[in-house]
Amino acid sequence: MSTGIAIRSATPPHLHDKWTDPCLVVVSPDFRYAIPVLGGHHGGNAMAKRLEEFGLHPVITTATETRHLPSVESTAAERGLEIINKDSTRTVNAGILDGKVAIHLIASSAIAIASPGVSVLLKKGEYIVGIGCRRGTKKEEILHALASACADAGIAREYVLAYATAEIKKDEAGLIQAVRELNGEPDRGGRCVHQGRTSPPSPSRALDKLGGLPGGVAEPAALALSKRKEIIMKKQAYGGGVTVAIIR
Repeated sequence: MSTGIAIRSATPPHLHDKWTDPCLVVVSPDFRYAIPVLGGHHGGNAMAKRLEEFGLHPVITTATETRHLPSVESTAAERGLEIINKDSTRTVNAGILDGKVAIHLIASSAIAIASPGVSVLLKKGEYIVGIGCRRGTKKEEILHALASACADAGIAREYVLAYATAEIKKDEAGLIQAVRELNGEPDRGGRCVHQGRTSPPSPSRALDKLGGLPGGVAEPAALALSKRKEIIMKKQAYGGGVTVAIIR
């Protein structure tokens, strides 16, 4: 069909942003061209190229690919990695077009400090674990709560993308020690680090300034960072002072 029909058919509720929109490849009525009009960097370009097997010519329009250059998205896809700070890709892809971007591999264990203009790619994870706790809760109690929550939800630790909490927990020693022992840093509404991972700002920080998070800490903090907003486990209390929520 024509691209116009396809695009009008894909208007809301299907379209939200480039990270969640479905790929849309239009095949021209004469069966000559395959045109990715949505999700080019997220599978659309690859699908159009696969259609070459049937004699179709892929019409690729994403800037980096038209110059035979890699994009942040294609680099992540080829290596099975996750782009954590997605807002960085526009700046970095523009830098790739200018020939000013290098790729640095940092082996563990290490601490990486990156500006917002640096794309951070790490091993993919599916789940955000939100954590809340009473003031003064010990590290051991938090670790036990996290292990219990993941076991209850049937989630292995390696599938956790990040741990999230609220800005008001930035000085909570037991919580910070617990997550560090799991090779990470908890997100506190600003930047999230887990096994070297960073995530973009979440709404948690702004809500903290208003006096607290609706529904506690664990669940809204995890929702703020999650990709699919799919609740795997609502906020659950463990022991006397720890709450945990798991969002996909």
